[in-house]
This record gives sequence, C-alpha cells and structure tokens, in this order.
Amino acid sequence: MKAHLITRQGWQALDKELKYLWKEYRPQITLKVQEAAAQGDRSENADYTYNKRLLRQIDGRVRYLVKRLEELKIVDYSPQQEGKIYFGAWFELENEAGERVRYRIVGKDELDTKLGYITIDSPMARALIGKQVDDEVVVQTPSGPKEWYINQIRYTPFEDNLTGTPESLLDSAG
Repeated sequence: MKAHLITRQGWQALDKELKYLWKEYRPQITLKVQEAAAQGDRSENADYTYNKRLLRQIDGRVRYLVKRLEELKIVDYSPQQEGKIYFGAWFELENEAGERVRYRIVGKDELDTKLGYITIDSPMARALIGKQVDDEVVVQTPSGPKEWYINQIRYTPFEDNLTGTPESLLDSAG
C-alpha cells in the first residue's frame, strides 16, 4: 500500500500551485478562449483550439490537486525523531567505495531527484526508516543487495549540495 504522506513544505507547494491555477492562470486562459471564440469560425481557429485544450489540462490538474490535497496527510517533524531516519529526514550515506550521497525522504508528490528527494515507498527509504548514524543498511535492488552506512541524519537541509546518484544507488532511490 502506498503512503499518502507529505511534508508541510510539499503540501504548501501543491496548495500554492492550485491557487495559482484556479485564481490566476485559468482566468487568463478563459479570457483568451473567449477572445478567440469572438473571432468567428472556431473549427479553423488555432488560438481557440490551443487555449481550449490548455483549459482542459488546467481543469484536469485542478481536479487532481483538490482531490489529492484532501487525501494527503501532513507529517511534521517531532523531537522524538531526532537521531533516527523517519519521514522528512535528510541523511548522508556512504558505500564501501567511499561514495557519499545525501537524500531526503518525502512523499511521491514531492519527488525531485535533482534535490535528492526519494519517496517513502522506495526500497531505499523503507530500508532506512528507524535507522541511526553508524548503522549499516542493506538495500535489495534489481541488480542485487547494496550496502550503505549512515553518516549523518538531520531534519534541516544540508547547507552544501552533495546530492548525487552513484550507480549502485540508482536502482533503489526511486
């Protein structure tokens, strides 16, 4: 079963997107559709066709966001989490070759590999939940088990950007 969890920052980002789409972007596109429709023959009016399609896409995304925001559960940091990896944690891992990577466990709606975010439903995240610094973690990946050591855990972002994806982590970060 997939988790319907999100960090407060992630929820706020989705809420901001919803408000922008509904209150700003959709009215702009609706106006463009009305202006294009006023030009007459809609069947050969590229402006009308394009903006009408865009309006349907916006409406679809708005419906999705409204429904999704209702079913998501915001998970805030709790002092009891300190020292262990739980939802929302940033952590640094190292493998036997000395490669270090930093990641954060988030919900699927926040997944962004460029920021080093991995989903709570990934094999890596599942293997790390409840672990602490100096623990060794074995992650089952399609290419076989991979070993990682936990160097750091925090509930605030790392200042420097060390996020990376050594080949051995690519299978398990998803």
